[in-house]
Amino acid sequence: MTNSTKIWFITGAARGIGFEIAKAALANGDRVVATSRTIDGLADKFGAVEAILTLPLDVTDPASAQSAVEKATAHFGRIDVLVNNAGYGQLGVFEEISHSTIEKQFDTNVYGTMHVTRAVLPVMRAQKSGHIFNMSSIGGALGFDIASIYCATKFAVEGFSECLALELKPFNIGITIVEPGFFRTDFLAPTSVQFADTPISDYAEYANATQTAYSGQNHAQPGDPVKLGAALVKVASLDIPPMRLLMGSDAVQYLGAGYEARVAELNDWKDVSTSTDIGA
Repeated sequence: MTNSTKIWFITGAARGIGFEIAKAALANGDRVVATSRTIDGLADKFGAVEAILTLPLDVTDPASAQSAVEKATAHFGRIDVLVNNAGYGQLGVFEEISHSTIEKQFDTNVYGTMHVTRAVLPVMRAQKSGHIFNMSSIGGALGFDIASIYCATKFAVEGFSECLALELKPFNIGITIVEPGFFRTDFLAPTSVQFADTPISDYAEYANATQTAYSGQNHAQPGDPVKLGAALVKVASLDIPPMRLLMGSDAVQYLGAGYEARVAELNDWKDVSTSTDIGA
């Protein structure tokens, strides 16, 4: 193993973006710890290569995260890149989603990211180096129809990541928030995305039309997860990686328009905003 070879620890690596990131890292000559809630047949997907270690990991369980990290470091000796990718989409009108369903979404998308990060950080601090990719979404920067709960989790990941980056800077540990647009994965497939628990008739027309629109994009999204994986491998080699990394031309268009609207609103209301200072 050369000094330039990186050890990647990837959650949610059984399919979709996580799987493609793992494949790209392996193709780059790196070593990969590929984790998933269940790993039956996962090793076979990568082929018989010594560079891969597959481990079961339930990100909602802190003990599971700790165990997986301990096994990874015992096997490879270090962890250079953490990819917090595990997650799913909870869609639906807020009033139609139960509290327990909301808790499940936060347990995976937010607390899962925190559990795995907490387990990996002592390793990276001891190394005085590391890079963490926290998978957010364009929905972590902008709101989307019937996505209040999913977007809430991704906004939380972004706030957590931005503040954590300040704490980790003295240890040479960088953080990149990845904000994909719509990528051609199973994210919108019935086996992955979740919709509301208890429909409310007042929302029926709006909710049904929006759900139909999202379902129509399943496996027709413009983003290529293979290219995303290759892009992250390239970014992982940079001395100064970006704090935020948009993925997909649609994400660039969405957020570009969003920033313009926010700046315009800031300027429109600047006089009211500044009027609240003492002595103003």
